[in-house]
Amino acid sequence: MKRPYPHIPTPPDPLRRKQPLPWSHPKRDPGDLQLEQRLKAILEHSSYREPDEDTDFIQSESARGVRLQLDYAKAEQGMHDQGIERCIVVFGSTRLREPAVAGDELKRIMAQCLQAPDDPQLERERRLAENRLSLARYYEVGRELGRLVGKVGNDAGGGRLVVMTGGGPGAMEAANRGAFEEGAPSIGLNITLPREQFPNPYITPGLCFQFHYFSMRKLHFMKRAVAIVALPGGYGTLDELFGALTLIQTRKVAPIPVVLVGEAYWRRVFDAEYMLDQGHIDAEDLDLYWYAETAAEAWEGIQLWHRENGSALI
Repeated sequence: MKRPYPHIPTPPDPLRRKQPLPWSHPKRDPGDLQLEQRLKAILEHSSYREPDEDTDFIQSESARGVRLQLDYAKAEQGMHDQGIERCIVVFGSTRLREPAVAGDELKRIMAQCLQAPDDPQLERERRLAENRLSLARYYEVGRELGRLVGKVGNDAGGGRLVVMTGGGPGAMEAANRGAFEEGAPSIGLNITLPREQFPNPYITPGLCFQFHYFSMRKLHFMKRAVAIVALPGGYGTLDELFGALTLIQTRKVAPIPVVLVGEAYWRRVFDAEYMLDQGHIDAEDLDLYWYAETAAEAWEGIQLWHRENGSALI
């Protein structure tokens, strides 16, 4: 078929040229016996690797800024791709036991104490086991909260409202587990540690992200959070909780509900009234959080807060 406009060149092949460019093949010089060896040394040196394929460079001090960006971008892309919009973020101790597990631990230690009643170390372990059993009811609170949020999220459709945790065992596992049992997606944000941290098995595949930097992990905890629920926990829980309270106090982020589950525990760990008496916080800062004992109480309070605030929960 004759072309209507023969003066217009036909489109070239997108990859191949009819005549290769000069640098399409290595230099050849039979008189230079070391030429091939020098070229090999150039090509195999790390400086010739493309930066995104050079793991030594990516892990170097000068590329720290790039790693921070990657830490943020991978999780952001993953959640965006799966339509995640809003999250109920659940913090809490990795050491929180299931009631049955805590009960078995106490029985085992009690049996050991009967064999060695004067052993101070066993006596200390017995007290710890009793405390863990007492707190184990909050594992079930986290689990039930995961179910409640998962059901509402499923009814809303897609990832409009999901549970997000730190991805580890204990309290975090409980919340992910409840969502899993409801057939709802949930998120886990793991962190690389000197000793390997395994994700709990109830996180949705494709929604478990591993971070190198705590700062980027905290950013993602807050980015889609519409509420924070803190079950009893230790240093890590306090770090995440106080970071969130500071952002809300300073209005660096818009206020969201913060629920501390287990009033007796939290009043011993976190004496905000004392800080108020010492003049280090204001009276209004006591209203940045409240206490709850059950999952239903926490969830109903979160819903009420958003209704009164006129903000979207789902």
